[in-house]
Amino acid sequence: MALRIGLTGGIGSGKSTVAELFGLLGIPVYNADDAAKRLMNTDKRLRQEIVQHFGTVTYVNGSLDRKYLASVVFNDPEKLNLLNSIVHPATIRDAEQWFKVQIAPYVIKEAAVLVESGVHKMLDYVVGVSSPEELRMERVMKRDGLSREEVLKRMEKQMDENEKMSLCDFVLVNDETRLLIPQVLELHRKLTGLSMQSGNRLPGK
Repeated sequence: MALRIGLTGGIGSGKSTVAELFGLLGIPVYNADDAAKRLMNTDKRLRQEIVQHFGTVTYVNGSLDRKYLASVVFNDPEKLNLLNSIVHPATIRDAEQWFKVQIAPYVIKEAAVLVESGVHKMLDYVVGVSSPEELRMERVMKRDGLSREEVLKRMEKQMDENEKMSLCDFVLVNDETRLLIPQVLELHRKLTGLSMQSGNRLPGK
């Protein structure tokens, strides 16, 4: 059985870049955010729950109105938590099915809220991507065209960076002073070795 590796990091940390690098090494990567977007449109059970809690206007011509849903939950922590409590179980179920058909020494599940949702407890190891707050802010402002205040609001909704990294087994530093690719290559070597040692190890530490 392939080792199950979690990959996480705060907004703007560069975890998607890290995921792409592992993908180039032939490692299957499950992106939880992309899966959630897909499932909110394709999973019948999930769609019913979203309509039940957020109304039929959440879907337009059969497709999720992402802008509308975002406007509802963005500034309402209770509604955001409610949406997450609906969507996370669906992505967990989907990921479990995905895990079962992968053939590789190890596979990666990339998710921003891997730790917050408790999913990290279902995995063998967790990799965190760390980056200084100011650099993360600059990246998100440039990437999403947001103001500094808007980025700060998003960051405030996320777990403290130091706390999150302390719960990870491995940490990659993406601060633009240390090269990222050699760090990924070294971790790939370690994880491949751990996979060979584990044999048919069951998920979970």
